[in-house]
Amino acid sequence: MKYKILLSLFIFFSFAVNCFSQTKDSIASNKDSAKIEISGYVDAYYGYYTDSAGAGNYQKFPSISPRSNQFGLNVAMITAKYSADKVRGIVAVHYGDIPHSTWSANYNFIQEANVGIRLQKTLWLDAGFFRTHLGTEALFPKENYTSSVSVPTFFEPYYEAGARLNYIPNEKLSFFIYALNGYNIYEDNNRTKSTGLLVTYIFSERLNIGYSGYYGDDTPENDSLKHFRQMHNVFLNFKRKKFKFTMGGDYCMQQNSDTSGKKSVFMFSGLAMLKYQLMKKFGVYNREEIFNDPQGIMSGTFVDKTGKRSGYKIWGVTLGIEYKPTDNSYIRLEGRELIADKDQEIFHWNNFITNARTELMINMGVSF
Repeated sequence: MKYKILLSLFIFFSFAVNCFSQTKDSIASNKDSAKIEISGYVDAYYGYYTDSAGAGNYQKFPSISPRSNQFGLNVAMITAKYSADKVRGIVAVHYGDIPHSTWSANYNFIQEANVGIRLQKTLWLDAGFFRTHLGTEALFPKENYTSSVSVPTFFEPYYEAGARLNYIPNEKLSFFIYALNGYNIYEDNNRTKSTGLLVTYIFSERLNIGYSGYYGDDTPENDSLKHFRQMHNVFLNFKRKKFKFTMGGDYCMQQNSDTSGKKSVFMFSGLAMLKYQLMKKFGVYNREEIFNDPQGIMSGTFVDKTGKRSGYKIWGVTLGIEYKPTDNSYIRLEGRELIADKDQEIFHWNNFITNARTELMINMGVSF
């Protein structure tokens, strides 16, 4: 079945490209200056983990390069964008280990699909499926310094469904206001709707900051105890000559989520990334991360070796080197160490359980 779907998607985009090539002259002369852009991206990998999940299985925190001791395809994606003076739209489809391990099962091949209308000169209304507005890191390797994503990013949403107001009063400031079905879901699981906010400010070409938030209750209909969640993220990006630096943090509070079901609990996480361009085509990078979810509102709970039930408490460090043959391609060699709390033996190494895992991945990617 999946191959029929892929074939249908391929035929659709082949048709779209053909139509575009036949009508681009008439589109260019349209009074709305409408245009269609077709782009693509492919990332392939080899990964190795000391955590023994078994041949062909996804490792714990599966998102980027999730299979151990084998070659794989993280993603192959095609995006079509339509833009005009008063309307716009985007359709992006993808296939590979990233969508299989992280995306909705019902809409697995759709990365995003939405349509927008201009309400005023600086105000747009979009509706449909979106990629998440929350978080410091993006998801795909081409969008980040690193190939892997941090544990904080893994537990953030990847996608969302709803409507978005986009207001950009000037070149420095932008506002995005969302009405959403819920946290990391396309199909709503109750009658309430959630809201989201993204605000960014550009100080200069070197520095920008931002805030993203989520506010909503995704408690299933048959659960009488409500769990309203508010999640806050702040981030900063700075670059100068050969240096690039990014840092950000999440803070989440959720109602009625302690062991008694009566108190609000919290989660916090953070990360910092630094990249240094050694030469024109060679760069090195580092990431530090921490994730602390003592009540398991994001990670879920388990019983540690002392018999206490808790959520994950993890920190990690990533080191890597990148070679860019061209501006639109890369080859990366990356190593990472994840260490959980000493009583949280959540990884397996041969016949032993341990609180640490070592990762190694090689990624090759090109966008076009």
